[in-house]
Amino acid sequence: MTSPRIPLAGVLGHPVGHSLSPRLHGHWLARYRLPGHYLPLEVAPEDLAAVLAALPRMGFAGCNVTIPHKQAALALAAGASPRALRIGAANTLTFLPGGGFAADNTDGEGFLASLAAGAPGFRPEGATALVLGAGGAARAVLDALLGAGVARLLLANRTPARAEALRAEFGPAVTAIPWQEAGAALAGADLVVNTTSLGMTGQPPLPLPLDALHAGQVVTDLVYAPLETPLLAGARAAGATAVDGLGMLLHQAAPGFERWFGRRPEVDAALRAAVLA
Repeated sequence: MTSPRIPLAGVLGHPVGHSLSPRLHGHWLARYRLPGHYLPLEVAPEDLAAVLAALPRMGFAGCNVTIPHKQAALALAAGASPRALRIGAANTLTFLPGGGFAADNTDGEGFLASLAAGAPGFRPEGATALVLGAGGAARAVLDALLGAGVARLLLANRTPARAEALRAEFGPAVTAIPWQEAGAALAGADLVVNTTSLGMTGQPPLPLPLDALHAGQVVTDLVYAPLETPLLAGARAAGATAVDGLGMLLHQAAPGFERWFGRRPEVDAALRAAVLA
């Protein structure tokens, strides 16, 4: 009689050494005393298809994919969730018994859960949001906010054509505005979301005047290195509620962990401490 396989999962990226996912999944596995391992897997783009075909034979139940594999993984999937198709990228893959894998994108779910935890008084229904950036993270945020009932989305990007493309794709609730007008647009936004890498350690600062920030707003930055970006510091100084970017990373991981290891994990202070240790 053969012993049951120990479940395996991991994160595929190029590079992948910076990923915090092994630390957070490892914390959950230890906390709940579950058998299993979660591994960082460095995979070059030209090897992605071959690696994804081989992983289930090695006992992998699924995996996360990060830059630069999110779009390619979606294209290779046997099936995909509606939200992954809307966003145009996948971050969570689950291998199927009959072969192939199902693709999902949990970034928007993680974003909304982080927002609910960090700003429990905020209600997206009918709100006006200002979103900075027009990359993959912005697509997930737009999809999540529109699904949650946000009435008006102002979208600013340094390359105007990319913002216009998202406006055309996501519909009339989205208005693309020039990057130069984003500072003034802060005043009328109930929610401000930075989806760019500006302000991240090693990246240029976010070139945005913050004078129009005020109390009653919620401001969140998807950057989590550093945790307290100048945007969040400015929001706190103005009396707004600031939500850091680590919560989205933690919450987006929970659905995959549940699928692969069979238990819905908690996102709490102990997890944050373990990931930041």
